[in-house]
Amino acid sequence: MSTTETDKGREQEELGAAGSRLSTAPQEEAVSLPGLGVIGWARWFWRQLTSMRVALLLLLLLSLGAIPGSLIPQTGADATKVDAFRAAHKTLAPVYDKLGLFHVYSSVWFSAIYILLFVSLIGCIVPRTWQFVGQLRGRPPGAPRRLDRLPAYTTWRTEADPEQVREAALALVRRRRFRAHVAGDAVAAEKGYMRELGNLVFHIALIVLLVAFASGQMYKSDGTKLMVEGDGFSNALPMYDDFKSGSLFTTDDLSPFSFSLKDFKGTYELTGPNRGTPRTFQAQVAYSEGADGKERSTTVKVNEPLKIGEAKVYLVSHGYAPVITVRDGKGEVVYQDAVPLLPLDGNVTSQGVIKVMDGYRDAQGKKDQLGVRAFFLPTYGGGASVLSQFPALLNPVLNLEPYHGDLGVNSGIPQSVYQLDKTHMKGFKDAQGRQLRGNLKPGQTLKLPDGAGSITLEKDVKEWAGFEIVQEPGGGWALAGALGAIFGLAASLFIQRRRVWVRAVRGADGVTVVEMAGLGRSESAKLPEELGELAANLYDRAPGAPDPDDSTPSPAGPAEGAEK
Repeated sequence: MSTTETDKGREQEELGAAGSRLSTAPQEEAVSLPGLGVIGWARWFWRQLTSMRVALLLLLLLSLGAIPGSLIPQTGADATKVDAFRAAHKTLAPVYDKLGLFHVYSSVWFSAIYILLFVSLIGCIVPRTWQFVGQLRGRPPGAPRRLDRLPAYTTWRTEADPEQVREAALALVRRRRFRAHVAGDAVAAEKGYMRELGNLVFHIALIVLLVAFASGQMYKSDGTKLMVEGDGFSNALPMYDDFKSGSLFTTDDLSPFSFSLKDFKGTYELTGPNRGTPRTFQAQVAYSEGADGKERSTTVKVNEPLKIGEAKVYLVSHGYAPVITVRDGKGEVVYQDAVPLLPLDGNVTSQGVIKVMDGYRDAQGKKDQLGVRAFFLPTYGGGASVLSQFPALLNPVLNLEPYHGDLGVNSGIPQSVYQLDKTHMKGFKDAQGRQLRGNLKPGQTLKLPDGAGSITLEKDVKEWAGFEIVQEPGGGWALAGALGAIFGLAASLFIQRRRVWVRAVRGADGVTVVEMAGLGRSESAKLPEELGELAANLYDRAPGAPDPDDSTPSPAGPAEGAEK
């Protein structure tokens, strides 16, 4: 063994407890395979699982495992896209099904990583927490025998008594928020416990995030509802247009409330390069909480949801719902309602279907059904233009394409209210024998041929708003966990754990010798700086004495040699 290695070993031995356990991180031990037996293998597996190395590896695997969930369509988010993916990739889709890539977050392999990470973090945190509590209950260790071997060190001689120096040093470090006490002939002080506390808070926050994410996935609900001005909504499952929820969610978990859409208002830039850009989208609603709650009014805006109990109501879309009146061959009103049309572009060019299923009779009095394809332009540009020129109602025009026959609603096969199945339908013909089409402005009427009735676009063009009603029971905990992780990580990165010792002993010539030294968990330029400031303050209370071969004290004071 070389002389250098021998000196290092002796130095560590001399530091002893003073330089130990500046961190609650588990000590690295030589890994040895256990003996045969279930208990031995279980102990070995537990040690590996609860090591920080494995926890980081599992966190990396969890991040990598979440990538397919954002790139591949998920059944829980959009089943239609999953079906389209299966139809377009006949070979790849079965492989994805076997790997669970269409439902990543509920797959067996993702759940296994999730649970192992959860257990690993708990196994890491519990022993470190008890160790940290033990350190808080204990006292800073006494000074090592050779303070001059520490990274930051300074010394001077003073005529003050050792007891006075130690009392002044104790008061000084306590004012600097050190935990300190007198241990033998020295004052032992320690500071920076927030570093280890931040480390523990960071790991606990990760567990909180995992629990919040899991509970949010299992108990969440997410539904959408399209409402025309004047419509109402009650938070019950049949009222939703589309609804999805977590695996443990039940209808009893729905927050009891109701609301109605009183008015929707959207404004747009009228001129300039940003013409047509939305300025405000807001919905005036009246809501009540519970069965007998008092009705209140509020305004729901984009990114400003209505919060009722555990639910949040977001404004997510809007469009137009022209009021249509349909009369049969005898002039009787058989249909009158606002028909929501779905936007196709940024200027709210919209399309939809008007379906008259009951009550309609043709000119001969025979029962029939009507299906009318509708194409709406809020601002018609004239001529052959088929797209709206502006999203607001500046020059609204409704294009109608009527059909009659069997709509197929009694076949038992579900169909969209926004699409028209023309398999058993016949188009109305104009005077030239072509498919009848007509452009209507508010207040105008399209006559059906041969006295089959009429379709009127009323002057009142209503607007509709799309709402998303979300319940995420783990949202608050997830936010608290995220904030805790940020602050905990910041504390563990920017706060340094360090120890300071001040020794004052009477020398052979009767003059007190003061030694100050500092030790940090890691190398830092701030430790010698801080030690220099402490030494300068203590030097003012215990000024230097002349050296044995000098008649004047050193003008440099303790600042020289503050860093070794």
